Amino acid sequence: MKGTIPVLFTQTVEGLHALKLPAMAKALQEQAEHPDYEALSFTERLGLLVTRELTERENRRLVRYLKQAKLRSDAVVEDVDYRRRRGVERRQVLSLAECGWVRNHQMVAIVGATGLGKTFLACALANAAIRKGHSALYLRAPRMLDELAVARVDGRFQRLVASWARVDCLVIDDFLLRPLNADQAADVLEVIEDRADQRSTVLTSQLPIVHWHEALGEPTLADALLDRVCHQLVRIELEGESLRRDQARHEQAIAPEKERPA
Repeated sequence: MKGTIPVLFTQTVEGLHALKLPAMAKALQEQAEHPDYEALSFTERLGLLVTRELTERENRRLVRYLKQAKLRSDAVVEDVDYRRRRGVERRQVLSLAECGWVRNHQMVAIVGATGLGKTFLACALANAAIRKGHSALYLRAPRMLDELAVARVDGRFQRLVASWARVDCLVIDDFLLRPLNADQAADVLEVIEDRADQRSTVLTSQLPIVHWHEALGEPTLADALLDRVCHQLVRIELEGESLRRDQARHEQAIAPEKERPA
């Protein structure tokens, strides 16, 4: 826009800021500074402004949701390795990345020995959920149990569980790393109960699902918890050799001879 800036234009930009549309305001100023936009119709230019605002809002939402999720890994489904035979099927992962399981409030269990990429895959699915507009949160099971125990003592238990219940996709990593006592099993049941058929949960565990009942301790609590967990459960059972161990061998093999340990 050449010459003196029209009062109406200034008022429009100020109005967009007042309406909390900063991206549209910035895009309008850019259009005014580039004569190429003059060839476009009013509808086309307005469409570009709206698209800019929607894009900026989505980017801010992604940044905010990713920060709130506290994912242990910045994994994305596009980086999942299918070359090694470890029970990860491309078709299943790509289907999960569409997040129908989140919309249908299903649970996902990723089980397998340490080093097979359970946490990576869980965080990749949570990342995909965020990109589809869902909220997510990563919790490591041992620390989650400690936090629940402390919350029971200081009176925050219900508020804490309620806050987790509002998360669309909750990742509980290292589930049943150790057998649970009755109090811990009861706390986990509270978390799962509030989410069953309402929100989606991803559980990762080194322990095969067939051994979960025993590890949950008190039979009545175990029955109640597994009844909720296994309802429409999506299972990913990983197998094979540790990826970390394989990577370590690869790095050692390509290291210069002088850098290898004697």
